[in-house]
Amino acid sequence: MNIHEYQAKAVLREFGVPTSRGIAAFSVEEAVKAAQQLEGPVYVVKAQIHAGGRGKAGGVKVVRTIEDVQKEAQRLLGSVLVTHQTGPRGKQVHRLYIEEGSAIDREFYLSALVDRGSSRIAFVVSTEGGMDIEKVAKDTPEKIHTVTVDPATGIMPHHGRRVASALKLTGDLAKQAESLVAKLYTAFIAKDMSLLEINPLVVTKGGQLICLDAKIGFEGNALYRHPDIVALRDLTEEDEKEIEASKHDLNYIALDGTIGCMVNGAGLAMATMDIIKLYGESPANFLDVGGGASKDRVTEAFKIITSDPNVKGILINIFGGIMRCDVIAGGVVEAVKEVGLKVPLVIRLEGTNVDLGKKIIAESGLNVVSADDLDDAAQKIVKAVRGN
Repeated sequence: MNIHEYQAKAVLREFGVPTSRGIAAFSVEEAVKAAQQLEGPVYVVKAQIHAGGRGKAGGVKVVRTIEDVQKEAQRLLGSVLVTHQTGPRGKQVHRLYIEEGSAIDREFYLSALVDRGSSRIAFVVSTEGGMDIEKVAKDTPEKIHTVTVDPATGIMPHHGRRVASALKLTGDLAKQAESLVAKLYTAFIAKDMSLLEINPLVVTKGGQLICLDAKIGFEGNALYRHPDIVALRDLTEEDEKEIEASKHDLNYIALDGTIGCMVNGAGLAMATMDIIKLYGESPANFLDVGGGASKDRVTEAFKIITSDPNVKGILINIFGGIMRCDVIAGGVVEAVKEVGLKVPLVIRLEGTNVDLGKKIIAESGLNVVSADDLDDAAQKIVKAVRGN
């Protein structure tokens, strides 16, 4: 789960992390009122969407008058920002963050994430702040430094000193960096974060280290421990199909392709997506119905897939271990009868009660193509989508 910048900064301030003062606004009037409460004379008007690259897309503007705050608020609210992370559809702006301007001396990049390779939380830092870290990694990888934290010891002073050294900070700034790293680590652990990104982390001309931006992602499986974080969820930033899937405990992620997929098991779902790509098409979603899905969950999964207007064909790939093929077949038949079938459908069943499952499909009278194995299924659905 992701949250907005202004929410992320509020969470970090709970742990003593230094940030610029700012106020969220949901209307032009609120934006003007927020600016009037800030010191000025420089204000930053920031669009709040769950995506990076806002500045390059015109979503972050530095202004010097209340009138300009009003003008930028009118321009941004309701507009659609298209960044390298939103895709071509972009995201509509419903919220703004009006922030006091900062006199910036230097900019850095800092993030904390779960490094699955080392099974540790890692701090990734670079002197190249304010830039796309992917570009830095590609062009000048030597400017990126990683510091991992052993969970047996937790955060230690030497971690902060290593971060300060990587950022070429000395004296009081090095002490500030050491304190900041400790606070960020504490916040990361306490709130079950999966990603914490500060870009840029700045040194002001007054010699203060401040988090000028903040992006936080939380581990979804731990949200039950944090009702305060769940309350920050902005459903307008999420795909409606993904929201509906979560209500039925379905693991669903919307993608940009044309072939809808329903699979049981994450590994098999990934393999199904790969083989669709192998034959020249793209999956419209990742969907794992789980090992013990009921007929109702299968029906809901089918409804979600067919609600995507980009879906030109559907591939159902089930290996019946815990999941029984007849349950899947029954759910598919029920779903098709309820919502209709306007696109080609290929089903590959294997495993527990496979013969019964195939019989249910065959006797349903539905226009469904059966496949013998995954390769056969992928070729058939790609062919059907292309109209061959």
